Amino acid sequence: MFIGIDLGTSSVKTILIDENQNTLASKTELISIENPQNGYYEQDPDQWYEATVRCFDFLKKEKPREFAETLALSISGQMHGATLLDKEGKILRSCILWNDTRSSKECDEMEKKCSNLREISGNIAMPGFTAPKVLWVKNNEPDVFKEIDKVLLPKDYLRYRLSGEFVTDTSDASGTLWLDVQKRNWSEELLESTSLNIKHMPRIVEGSEQSTTISKSIKDQFGFNHHVIIAGGAGDQAAGAAGSGVINSSQAVLSLGTSGVYFSPTSKFSSNTRKAVHSFCHCLPNTWHHMSVMLSAANCMDWVSGMYGISIEDFYKIVGDFSNDITNIKNAPFFLPYLSGERTPHNNAFIRAGFHSITTSSSKAGMLYALLEGVTFGLKDGFEAVNEINEKTDETYVVGGGAKSETWLKLLSSAINTKIIQGEDSNLGPSLGVARLAMISTGKFDQENVMKKIHAQKIINTSSQLVDILNKRYEVWSQIISANLKIAKNIINH
Repeated sequence: MFIGIDLGTSSVKTILIDENQNTLASKTELISIENPQNGYYEQDPDQWYEATVRCFDFLKKEKPREFAETLALSISGQMHGATLLDKEGKILRSCILWNDTRSSKECDEMEKKCSNLREISGNIAMPGFTAPKVLWVKNNEPDVFKEIDKVLLPKDYLRYRLSGEFVTDTSDASGTLWLDVQKRNWSEELLESTSLNIKHMPRIVEGSEQSTTISKSIKDQFGFNHHVIIAGGAGDQAAGAAGSGVINSSQAVLSLGTSGVYFSPTSKFSSNTRKAVHSFCHCLPNTWHHMSVMLSAANCMDWVSGMYGISIEDFYKIVGDFSNDITNIKNAPFFLPYLSGERTPHNNAFIRAGFHSITTSSSKAGMLYALLEGVTFGLKDGFEAVNEINEKTDETYVVGGGAKSETWLKLLSSAINTKIIQGEDSNLGPSLGVARLAMISTGKFDQENVMKKIHAQKIINTSSQLVDILNKRYEVWSQIISANLKIAKNIINH
């Protein structure tokens, strides 16, 4: 048996699978986010472990015999978080999360200190990455910084609690700005730009490689019959791709969660920093991937649904009914989906959301449609930025909560003009991906067989009529974006 743990932004999800990848049991436990001030997002790392314990207790209760026979587990995690530990392994402060935007100045500082940062890391210094966050701590919380002994990514703190060892994997480490992504190892030059060194970093392994085993205390606590292997694991997006079988350049996966991510594997390292495309290691050896990241995807739907007091299900129904009439789409307002700034392709922490072209005839349904379309166009921006350096795929798998909405998938398919595949197990996402890595880490299973594609539950094809309309609206929307960027710059300089 094998366990996959997915440490997300809002929950910890665990699954128990057998050697045929049948899901025997699963459990999700919610976790909370702290927002001490505008643009600041933090979490208490202890709640990650506590939620995982509750999930394990559930799996053990549901499938006691199978749970006890677990051979390996692996962890996927929300990327970029800065978990700071002292020499005793104690947490120094709340973890600064991936969507935190406080470290813009530190990004500039890093780029000035290390002139070839983009060449080594394959990425632009952005507030979302781990390194600028730690540099912010150095500049603003010096007493905390001087006590730092280890810097861990969120999932690797879970690994530490389960094993007592400090280890990370290449895919998650790619999102720190400390990794030489082409060489797949820490860069002393990049670390030096934040006044850290190799000693502050965990050991690096490949995602499908054995990293360590659970500690004796954990083995005894949960009644495991084996010294359970912990595979290297993966960042959440790489794990989601592995869960969909997206491991080579002929495939792509689009994650529709809190953030929106387009993920395209490649067998060679390359980068497009001009458009803020992320170039990371994949969770399998000798494989990389390009990734566009949109900070506010499903988060926009959550925001507007809360404002109107409607459920997400009602949101999609209203938008679906509205968009069935092409005339409605032609006359709908526009929405800029930048509630928390943006990464790809703008790399701008200060750009903001907004509606445009509202008239007295604008309806609630039209406003909701505009919001979903705006998020879709933001994803299209990222899609096109990645495909400047990647060969365009003919089909794209979708994962995440948004993958359940056929209304959104129809809009996406026509906006990016490609076939969309909704997998049968798309709701499992990263947890299935790392469970597969756990299987490979035992040495008993072939990688290609394990990383099989998820069978298509539904295939969404493009609508030629909708493609034409959306292309025209996208051109207008892009012009509004350009004007908004100028306004954001003026506000910053004011």
